[in-house]
Amino acid sequence: MGNRSKKLSQLALTARGGANPDITGLAVDSREVKDGFLFAALPGTRVHGGEFIQYALRMGAAAILTDAEGADLAAKELTASDAALIVTEDPRQALAGVAALWFGAQPQTIVAVTGTNGKTSVASFVRQIWSELDLAAVNLGTTGVEGAWTAPLAHTTPEPITLHRCLAEAAENGVTHAAMEASSHGLEQRRLDGVHLAAAGFSNFTQDHLDYHDTFEAYFAAKAGLFDRVLPEDGVAVINLGDPKGVEMRKIAEARGQSIITVGPEGSDLCLLNQRFDGTGQDLRFSWKGKTYQTRLNLIGGFQAENVLLACGLVIAAGEDPDRVFETLPHLTTVRGRMQLAATRDNGAAVFVDYAHTPDAVATALKAMRPHVMGRLIAIVGAGGDRDATKRPLMGQAAAENADLVFVTDDNPRSEDPAIIRAAVMLGAPEATEVGDRAEAILRGIDALQPGDALLIAGKGHETGQIVGDQVLPFDDVEQASISVAALDGRVA
Repeated sequence: MGNRSKKLSQLALTARGGANPDITGLAVDSREVKDGFLFAALPGTRVHGGEFIQYALRMGAAAILTDAEGADLAAKELTASDAALIVTEDPRQALAGVAALWFGAQPQTIVAVTGTNGKTSVASFVRQIWSELDLAAVNLGTTGVEGAWTAPLAHTTPEPITLHRCLAEAAENGVTHAAMEASSHGLEQRRLDGVHLAAAGFSNFTQDHLDYHDTFEAYFAAKAGLFDRVLPEDGVAVINLGDPKGVEMRKIAEARGQSIITVGPEGSDLCLLNQRFDGTGQDLRFSWKGKTYQTRLNLIGGFQAENVLLACGLVIAAGEDPDRVFETLPHLTTVRGRMQLAATRDNGAAVFVDYAHTPDAVATALKAMRPHVMGRLIAIVGAGGDRDATKRPLMGQAAAENADLVFVTDDNPRSEDPAIIRAAVMLGAPEATEVGDRAEAILRGIDALQPGDALLIAGKGHETGQIVGDQVLPFDDVEQASISVAALDGRVA
């Protein structure tokens, strides 16, 4: 993927006037344009990329891809330039196709999953199952690229140039199988178009991201794009019918003529029959096409069974043998920072770290833990600064209603006064103990653990820093829990 060029026509683009220059690279940021590049001037939420066409031309852009508005914004500069101009109604979708053609290689088998919750876990489980079957696999999303080849990512679903560069590099490094998270933003912005999917999964749908999508319907339509646009007609749709929107998503897939695997309640192809919980995980009884199986999951939380079965459905949809898929399940491990067992005290009490940072997520996490816990459930919660202030009392309330003992502490206060944030959280949990210093709160929560108890440290999950003012201070909940347990139980950390 080093020095090379392609004719504009090789990227399936036609310029006004028929110009067909050699393209030497792609950019969506005018500052990254070099001689011979194609610059994609895309409509944005705050500013149109057309504003930057003049800079891209100065940097030597050989072609500009934009919409009518973008072309109008730079009409004078474009007229004076000999750069090729491609105007299309949907430049984002065009860029996705261009990026796919430019980078060329992709892992042979790619699946994607969308839904409000569970995307990271499902993608990780898919990758783990493939790895257990000796396939060179990765998952891409919130946690970067993990598996047989690793790389950092700035977004859950990166923009097309980054995404296709990443897929091509993965393929060049021997990766044959990839599982992707498909965020609603990424789908809305056509970032996944051009990815060759074998199968796509739908987990669930609850209120989120209404700061970006104007309505609940627009949010659902964005997610539905995975099935009505990105997944080809010969692809397989894996739909969780346990979610009310599952039926609607299945209709969309049926209308495209896609094969369908249903997951969830009675009558589904992959059906969860029963769960039995204990302190370290759960036993599952489920059926596939009428045949019953029983297995062990070393994962906390009833909802993880739904995530695992959706992952199984995706792996089967992508061509693997169901019996071999189900044999891998006892080997699955949780995603970092998602219901992660961080430490265990000498008395058997367990400490978990979870990324739950909304009231619904805190309540869901604590309810999911309850069947695993014989004693008390202790929770540590906070709320982020410079974010939705209305959820702060609700965070406290969610913890107070679902835990037996609550500590309220700092999360990422950012530019706000942490004491004011804590006071707002305490409104929802007046009986809670307020401990500003997060390390001290974790130590006190762990110190309170008796045999049979469990502690949930909510909010920061996989994060390794705490944002105070404009500084990011090193802070890792999992590491802090280990240090606290070692100190309290007299072990050498």
